[in-house]
Amino acid sequence: MPRYRLLIEYDGAPFVGWQRQVNGPSVQQALEEAAERLTPNRPADQPVRLHAAGRTDAGVHALGMVAHMDLPRVLPGGKLADALNALTRPAPIAVLEARVVADTFHARFSCIERRYLYRLLTRRATPALARGRVWWIPRDLDAEAMRHAARRLVGHHDFSSFRAAACQADSPVKTLDALDVARVGDEIHVTARARSFLHHQVRNLVGTLALVGEGKWSDDDVGRALAARDRAAAGPTAPAGGLYFLAARYPDDCTEV
Repeated sequence: MPRYRLLIEYDGAPFVGWQRQVNGPSVQQALEEAAERLTPNRPADQPVRLHAAGRTDAGVHALGMVAHMDLPRVLPGGKLADALNALTRPAPIAVLEARVVADTFHARFSCIERRYLYRLLTRRATPALARGRVWWIPRDLDAEAMRHAARRLVGHHDFSSFRAAACQADSPVKTLDALDVARVGDEIHVTARARSFLHHQVRNLVGTLALVGEGKWSDDDVGRALAARDRAAAGPTAPAGGLYFLAARYPDDCTEV
């Protein structure tokens, strides 16, 4: 049975998240149901299951989510992507690429790096086109101060202060490989890179850096929040709509057929 690797873009606004839920539509459900329509003769005890590099929350978007699935049917990658896109309409999901990979490839467990982007819009006027896709803060933030403070958070740390209460990770200790802040016109972009993240970690990091940008916190305040290992010691959770799963990276040889 061939295994297909998919590269997916989606607007998370109408979904309860990536993962299937009982309380609403998910990206995973939409794609699995589309794939099942492509394979109507598969055995009833072999449902199509899609495995992703990350499990985004409700309202979180993706520019480059990677997922894989096994199908009892051989299709050229271009035809599979076109078929999935047709069958998921009008849901805001786009399969950008589909290709056959080795059956040892796993979108989640083979992944060695995940990257996220967070967008903050810092202007007086409300967003018209970017509504639900940025965190709108109607005043300027000091991006350079945020960038400088972000250095305190890079490295191997106990990130309990930036971990959601519902996080199911075995340990709060993670290695944050990069946390970059850049001014892009009226926006501030925060990009984070690590092998894996805690639940809400990126949004909690951004909420804390926003306090620095507003002049309410200093670098030392950020350092103290990290050292406290207490969620109450850090800043607020940034809204889901500004967060994007940007990319996943894999070993060069893990996708060879």
